[in-house]
Amino acid sequence: MKIADRMLDIGTESSFEVAARARAMEAAGQDIVHLEIGEPDFDTPANIREAAKRALDAGLTHYSPFMGVLALREAIAADTAARKGFAVDPARVLVTPGAKPIIFYTAFCLLQAGDEAIVPDPGFPIYESAVRLAGAKVVPLPVREELDFRFDVDELASLVTPRTRLLIINSPANPTGGLLRREDLAAIAALAAERDIWVLADEVYGRIIYEGEHVSLATFPGMVERTIVLDGFSKTYAMTGWRLGYGILPEALVGSFGRLVTNSVSCVATFAQHAAVEALTGPQDPTAAMVAEFRARRDLVVAGLNAIPGIRCHLPAGAFYVFPNIAATGLSGAELFERLLTEAGVCVLPGTAFGGLAGGFVRISYATSRQNLAEGLRRIGAFVEGLGGSAPSRARGGDRGR
Repeated sequence: MKIADRMLDIGTESSFEVAARARAMEAAGQDIVHLEIGEPDFDTPANIREAAKRALDAGLTHYSPFMGVLALREAIAADTAARKGFAVDPARVLVTPGAKPIIFYTAFCLLQAGDEAIVPDPGFPIYESAVRLAGAKVVPLPVREELDFRFDVDELASLVTPRTRLLIINSPANPTGGLLRREDLAAIAALAAERDIWVLADEVYGRIIYEGEHVSLATFPGMVERTIVLDGFSKTYAMTGWRLGYGILPEALVGSFGRLVTNSVSCVATFAQHAAVEALTGPQDPTAAMVAEFRARRDLVVAGLNAIPGIRCHLPAGAFYVFPNIAATGLSGAELFERLLTEAGVCVLPGTAFGGLAGGFVRISYATSRQNLAEGLRRIGAFVEGLGGSAPSRARGGDRGR
């Protein structure tokens, strides 16, 4: 039986597929160190869990308004003003089951056949899937290791054509941990205004930063009217399984996004939204402690990878990923991924899972214990050292990528 052609054009999120494969190997008796999933290994803080229980006991188990519970939209607006630095009317806040719907709603509202969307490469693979599903053309925007995993704004400008309708940015970024600077964002804002481009700004890692500052694109003059700000609770509050995200929308898009919600998911679980109010308004100490632990893990992983001959690892500014350059091992990212999994029992992700321009990289998530990270590094080091003379171009990684 035939399926729709559009399904041939969209990819998937490789971390889930790879994790399923690794777990199947574990079930068959193999010992696997998991470094593939971008999910905090912390439990949701107790105060948030208790708020959900109270909401359930209060009978808050019915439909909510399709835009989200007013108390949550007000809390998001207040948090946005305090943390991101721009005022938001709660009427422009849309709560969704996870952040991914905002990506698809953006593509469906703004793109059609013949349009172009500029997407970071390497970048979160769902951006490309959403653009393709909307029938538009993906234009890769190279993210450069030599620019601290940022992109060249002049190169971005060169990619804009009369068909460009949308630019997607992500800072801090998955998979690289790269952080756009204030001057980068100012240039993006000027370009978007000059060329009349919508921007989807993915800020889900905006509170997981170690160096530098998080700046929201919507704070620049004129950008509130053309920026869809995407954020959520999964990373900041260790709430991945709760499926809670949100978008801060230009007024012109509220009606269209609302129609997509009512035609797709209706609304988000009501009791979970009340837990999210507590997440934003309650104690923030658990998030601060989590970020401090991530920083320690980042430093451990970067130092460990740079000590392995043939691997060069940049020090990321945010998120909880490293994106080491492994080209000097003599293997591609896809080859190293496969051999680490099958021969060393370490599960990472190949760089090509995040676009076509990162064949010499792998992604490692350090959202796992220091013990697991140390064992993973030991196995990776032993495997690469064991390559011996099979990779003549290998050189010591050292600190060259910092």
